[in-house]
Parts: sequence; C-alpha cells; structure tokens
Amino acid sequence: MMKDEIVKQNLDLHAEFMRYIFENPEVLDQIPPGATLVILPEDNPELYQENLKVVKAQQARRLPVVVVKMKTPQPIVPYIETLFSGEKVSSAY
Repeated sequence: MMKDEIVKQNLDLHAEFMRYIFENPEVLDQIPPGATLVILPEDNPELYQENLKVVKAQQARRLPVVVVKMKTPQPIVPYIETLFSGEKVSSAY
C-alpha cells in the first residue's frame, strides 16, 4: 500500500471519528492527554496492519496509545434531481 493511499484512507477514518466525537463528546474523557490515537479499520485488513505498526511502535517506546476499531465510512451518494416550474419530484428510488 502506497504512503499517499494510507494517508488518504486514514484521513477519511479520522473525519468519521471526529463526526462521532462531535455527537458523543464524552468519549474524549477516555483519551489520555498526549496519547496517540490509532484507528484500526475492521473491514480493511491491509490498512489495519499498517496502522497496527504504529500501535506497536508506540508501545515499544512506552508511549500512550488509544486504539479505535471501526468500519470504513461509506461515501454518501445523493440523488440530485433538477426540477423546473410545474414538474413533480420523481417518486421512484
């Protein structure tokens, strides 16, 4: 897995986790100051293994690490329909 792909996928995971934090701020109480947060995607074995290397490196250095396991967020694909005067919204999915 290329480094830029690892970064992009981790940014996507981080963005989803941040949305979760905004909705559940009490979760922040479980993260000690100075800890490294590592997300292990349960449905992406390759990225899971790459991120697990970070966990092990932090542990080897005796630094605090918090592990979050979650599924990779799926992109939202909206259906966009342009309506003109007098037209009705399509009822089909």
